[in-house]
Amino acid sequence: MGRAMLGGWIEQNVKPNDILVVDPSTQNLELAAKTGCRIFTSPLLIEEGYQPDVIVLAVKPQVMEEVIPTYRNYVEKGALIISVAAGTRISLFEEYFGQRAAVIRTMPNTPAAVGRGMLVSCANTNVSAEQKSICDSLMSTIGTTAWVDREDLMDAVTGLSGSGPAYVFHMIEAMITAGIKAGLPEELATTMAKVTVAGAGELALSSTEDVAQLRKNVTSPNGTTAAGLDVLMENEALVKLMTSTVEAAKRRSEELR
Repeated sequence: MGRAMLGGWIEQNVKPNDILVVDPSTQNLELAAKTGCRIFTSPLLIEEGYQPDVIVLAVKPQVMEEVIPTYRNYVEKGALIISVAAGTRISLFEEYFGQRAAVIRTMPNTPAAVGRGMLVSCANTNVSAEQKSICDSLMSTIGTTAWVDREDLMDAVTGLSGSGPAYVFHMIEAMITAGIKAGLPEELATTMAKVTVAGAGELALSSTEDVAQLRKNVTSPNGTTAAGLDVLMENEALVKLMTSTVEAAKRRSEELR
């Protein structure tokens, strides 16, 4: 996710030498160095007196508590913290950085790697309107941004958009399998399923009509699409399945608090 964000920022003309990348991985640092960013294996190696405006923490939740203490000095001097770690609550950062720290928690998803991410954020009360705008500017380079006022809603965000790409990928898998069973060659079925899902998503995004109407537009009475939808929509089968799916992911997110 860090690499996706870095690429998006540079494409939007953020000066690479204004970006410091801290990562113990030499492979990641080599990639960052090629873009012109300044690289460090540890924040402790950054020159004395340096003060960032924003610190983006794009690390796994399991190592967050090892990482954040090294940034306390910057936060005490006014740096905004943006975390993209799943399940890591704002209270953890307030515990380490103090109750006056400005903290934003953002939940991205993997399509951010191709500039099609969904990034939903939640801020604590210390975050100013200007800092929210900065966060939007940074995150919008890799997708669509939105905000929720209550942090507990981030569990639902995780269940729907955070985990959502995996649901879509599995649907593509299912469509491929169905195509093969219907007699199509595997390669053709794979291409058809991927392009159909990508095209439908693009149409849904660009159309002024809601998705229910788009569904109706493609469904002729007593036609082939209607026959297929009779299976998916009988007794709200797909709606119930998706509701249970999102709820299960939401519950797991709540357990990880």
